[in-house]
Amino acid sequence: MNLLAKEQERTVQISAFMSGVYLWMSIGLLITGMIAHWFGTTGELSQFAQKNMFLLCIAELGIVFYLCARIERMTALTAQMAFVIYAALNGITLSTIFMIYTQQSIATTFMICAATFAMCSVYGYTTKKDLTSWGSFLFMGLIGLVIATFVNVLLQSPAIHFATSAIGVIVFVGLTAYDTQKLKAMSGVEGYLVRNKQVSNAAIMGALALYLDFINLFLFFLRFFGVSRD
Repeated sequence: MNLLAKEQERTVQISAFMSGVYLWMSIGLLITGMIAHWFGTTGELSQFAQKNMFLLCIAELGIVFYLCARIERMTALTAQMAFVIYAALNGITLSTIFMIYTQQSIATTFMICAATFAMCSVYGYTTKKDLTSWGSFLFMGLIGLVIATFVNVLLQSPAIHFATSAIGVIVFVGLTAYDTQKLKAMSGVEGYLVRNKQVSNAAIMGALALYLDFINLFLFFLRFFGVSRD
């Protein structure tokens, strides 16, 4: 009976933590989407985004590094505000997609991405298979993807563009399942809620990881399904 009670407590613990992760991820995506659409469809704001893209990207990186370095010492409110600001800044930088692709194709791609992300996350949450071994493989794939993308900025090769797009989808599909399982495993550790007084902050970091998986998966899908405005 005691073992059954512990298992039930663990299940509730995991469910509560993952609900917080998905809630904040959804809030982040909503903020990003609304601001991206607002800036992307407003002339003066879209010009502002284009002119300040470099500074916006630096600010985003600064917030991510700040969260990673100080998350354990932050108050819950500070962590939440940092995440919201990051999502808003990312919305401004992503507003440029509305200048490149039609709104209909962006909406269609978003739905395809959402369905794919949901299936991958459910798989990562429910599978009994240990996905730990995927970590190093996916990390190496991500490094190779970054290098190939930078190289193609110079070469402008359609073949490399297609290859990086396909690999990008595969990498972030895998990362979605991998990160989901990792978060579930972390939240299920016995006594985690007692030892870790910054559970809400941990949920923010989990939300950030899945948020980034979703955004990157969306951008790589957009290369396939996005319809140019030209």
